[in-house]
Amino acid sequence: MQYAICNETFAGWEWEATCRQVAEIGYTGIEVAPFTLAEDVRALGAQDRRHLAETTRRAGLEVIGLHWLLVSPKGLSLTSNDTAIREETARYLAALVDFCADLGGHILVLGSPAQRRIPEGQSVETALARLAACLEPALTRADVHDVVLCLEPLPPPEADLILTMQEAVTILRRIDHPKLRTIFDVKSASSEGVPLPDLIQAFTPYLAHVHANDANRRGPGFGETDFIPILTALHETGFAGAISVEVFDYTPDPITIARESLRYLCHCEAAVLARS
Repeated sequence: MQYAICNETFAGWEWEATCRQVAEIGYTGIEVAPFTLAEDVRALGAQDRRHLAETTRRAGLEVIGLHWLLVSPKGLSLTSNDTAIREETARYLAALVDFCADLGGHILVLGSPAQRRIPEGQSVETALARLAACLEPALTRADVHDVVLCLEPLPPPEADLILTMQEAVTILRRIDHPKLRTIFDVKSASSEGVPLPDLIQAFTPYLAHVHANDANRRGPGFGETDFIPILTALHETGFAGAISVEVFDYTPDPITIARESLRYLCHCEAAVLARS
């Protein structure tokens, strides 16, 4: 399996130093939060993008893709009552697809719960219709670049729209676009009250990516979540995507988080392979 880590774990580090450290620890991929590189990625020209991509490759890493897509610029919303805001959000999402491709990435994870909240007085159906319309330009660009946009289910109170994997898949089926998939985020899926391997088995055809974290929001191995059943299910279903470590509690420090998370994942994978 290919293991990556999300770059915001190394908050405040320069890109070259982050890539070098991530590769030294043993990862082969890195996942990028665009706001850590620029307030608006459209400000990064072709030369800037080449430099980021080349720096990553020189370190021996692959950019897996992007996540935390709509943190900046401020004021974006997929579901706003304001048509102009939704149109700008759709344009920026399409620009992020181009940016992902320029970095060599192939996955965009659309979580952004604050930018997909249901406006007061509006229905779930209206919010979903607006979100679907905002995705259209990005999906057109995804076709061009052969990248995949993943709708990420997020539980309450973090989100109030697309809360479960089943809800994400229902929307995928409705939109019915080959470049639209979903992801398995261990922390989020842990809130569903269903055994995690069962969720993986049920939704395998729609999974393009995995975020590895403990239910306690820390890294794999930093809590009680057992990753052996998770990796077993991924192995048995033939999952071929990347597994990115994504944490929300940055203690004790980036290097320890990265090193121990990877060590634990590799230990669990070895146990899975020994049984197969």
